[in-house]
Amino acid sequence: MVILFALIAALIISLIIVIKSADLFVDNLVEISLALGISEIIIGVTASAVGTSLPEFGSAMIAILTGSPEMGISVAIGANIWNIGGILGITAVVAGVITTNREEINRDGLMVLLTALIITAFMYLFGELSLVIGILLSVIYVGYLWMLIKAQKKNRGTEVSHPKENRRKINKKNIFWLLIGLVGLAIGCRAIVYSTVEIAEIAGIPEALAGILLAFGTTTPEFFTVLTSARKGLNSLALGTVFGSNVFNILIGLGVPAIFVTVPVESTTIMLDAPAMIIITVLLLILIRRGMKLNRIDGIILVISYILFISVRLLYSGV
Repeated sequence: MVILFALIAALIISLIIVIKSADLFVDNLVEISLALGISEIIIGVTASAVGTSLPEFGSAMIAILTGSPEMGISVAIGANIWNIGGILGITAVVAGVITTNREEINRDGLMVLLTALIITAFMYLFGELSLVIGILLSVIYVGYLWMLIKAQKKNRGTEVSHPKENRRKINKKNIFWLLIGLVGLAIGCRAIVYSTVEIAEIAGIPEALAGILLAFGTTTPEFFTVLTSARKGLNSLALGTVFGSNVFNILIGLGVPAIFVTVPVESTTIMLDAPAMIIITVLLLILIRRGMKLNRIDGIILVISYILFISVRLLYSGV
């Protein structure tokens, strides 16, 4: 019992380290990027979604590379289901309404669905994620990023930052804290995976289910970013964070590890988790397309959908 409590305490501390390290990494990366004259557009379309997804990416990467591939896959897929059913659902209930526009849904919303369909098809057809699949997923993400940048330049051409105007001397402190953030992410994510694996073994929880439950902790940055953004009326940032995070989690979170090692996939993930990700994504798009917004009722529907998924997952796992 003492060991179990120690592992739980270590897990909580590790989550705090990872979240703080992610903030540190992103903040200083932005400062260095501006100093180098990198366009603010590029920073804008990547910092929020990618920054808040670093805990999931790190945990999935470490889990896969250290012999717990099913947990790594479940962290990514579980995070995507929670991002929609939990984070967006709760945010819609609290904020009252989250508005959007047709362009965002047609581009980013459909990209989330396409990404879910692609990864599900690969897992179903091959039963594993190989080097070729990893490279393909990574290339798709680069293409999506390029499309976002072009769209931003087209819509806000007169606001594009001029590198010469923004360029300034790089602060050595930013480099130092950037490296500290990276080290914190590496150590924290390794500790998270170790603690979760040990707790799962003691409690008799399958790795796949442990990964889905771990997604609650690793998506904490998304939760607070989305909730705060929506309450301040920054609806595009709120939805963009979720959409961008879901695309990143699959294409990079699973694509990059697959480049280094072949990742086997359990049948439960293929037959239950991946389809659930597709279903809740379709549900979101149906709800939001009705009036280009999510209201409290829509939020409640999303939350109930997530509760149903977790209930079925727990029942199926015999926990």
